[in-house]
Amino acid sequence: MITVRQVSKAFHKVAGHEVTAFQALEDITLEIRENEFVSLIGPSGCGKTTLLRIVDGLIPPDTGEVFVRGRRVTRPGPDRAVVFQSFALLPWRTVLANVEFSLELRGLPPAQRRERARRYIELVGLAEFEGHYPHELSGGMQQRVGIARALAVDPSVLLMDEPFGAVDAQTRQRLQEELLELWQRERKTVLFVTHSMDEAVYLSDRVVILSPRPGRVTESLEVPLPRPRLAQEVRRQREFIDLTNYIWESLRRSLTKHPPGEAS
Repeated sequence: MITVRQVSKAFHKVAGHEVTAFQALEDITLEIRENEFVSLIGPSGCGKTTLLRIVDGLIPPDTGEVFVRGRRVTRPGPDRAVVFQSFALLPWRTVLANVEFSLELRGLPPAQRRERARRYIELVGLAEFEGHYPHELSGGMQQRVGIARALAVDPSVLLMDEPFGAVDAQTRQRLQEELLELWQRERKTVLFVTHSMDEAVYLSDRVVILSPRPGRVTESLEVPLPRPRLAQEVRRQREFIDLTNYIWESLRRSLTKHPPGEAS
């Protein structure tokens, strides 16, 4: 479904007459299968969000290419949708109108987009809140609206940038469980950015570890846990504990060997 081939990206900052550059990503190669749930994890500043934006087509790579179903990515497209960490809802629009927004941009007739928006609002458990405004919702509810908005355009690929990072621990776990239920029903290909090892292992078919900046793929780990997964049962399993500990040790070793920004 997604092929990332030898992608590198640097950013430049101008201060007076000086231009400084830092390498965010270096020679990233990654394959993601159709309907696979893959998490990216790595230290802060290692380029996880940059890679997600390159896959979406929001920014171009300096070198390398990205393909979705064999088509080269040059700009955002209807086959990809993003769920951001910030809820990114339009405060003057109701829940229904927020979910309809991306459908409006695609030119769907009003009756059709309303029907589709209501279907996904119901799917995320917010049918009785479709007339509410964002400020009337909890953080978890606002993120459900963001997920419904992304799913409503029926993308092949769902790109999620730390979508649960701004909510409390209890809400985060509940949203993780709901996301897995939605994924099992909708069967999207998911690329998920997180700082949480626990979250990455619980949700994913595979966890990809990036090195400190510049981000490189250091390991790609299959998650040996059967689906469907019940959170309380899975988190007690030896395979879950061992893999979570292994990822932590891998990240710790990587940070010790190559502090952020240090050349390898």
